[in-house]
Amino acid sequence: MFKKAYLKSNWYNLFILLTAVVYSLVMIKLLFIRGRYFWDGYNYNIVPFQTIKQYIVNRHYFNTETWVKNLFGNVILFIPLGLFLPLLNKLYIRALPFLTFIILLLLAIELTQMLSRVGSFDIDDIILNTFGAVIGLCFTKIIIRSTHSTV
Repeated sequence: MFKKAYLKSNWYNLFILLTAVVYSLVMIKLLFIRGRYFWDGYNYNIVPFQTIKQYIVNRHYFNTETWVKNLFGNVILFIPLGLFLPLLNKLYIRALPFLTFIILLLLAIELTQMLSRVGSFDIDDIILNTFGAVIGLCFTKIIIRSTHSTV
């Protein structure tokens, strides 16, 4: 069942898989079901760093919770992807396959949010989410290296 997984133990892999499923369900709730408000039209930002710059430069116009959630929340919420993917499939320990998968997944999420009008398409969300996933991948690589050096 876990032929491509990094770890050899089926029990560890099953635990990681179940944790990933729970994480996915929570993310679906946060990204698509949260309050179920609908935009009147399609909202989007395709200019990289425009929203990020707005939150940083004009942070005094936003309450702290708003800009912290939008900047740091978008990073932190996607760190687990960088943990789950490489542990469940060794292919994603390598940066290029990992980044390709993450960017395509995030593009699909942003497009779905915009087209279903439960959110907007924002290239800055993709940038911040990807950064979070890369942080998770770096943690995974550090953990893997440290466990190999002690064995």
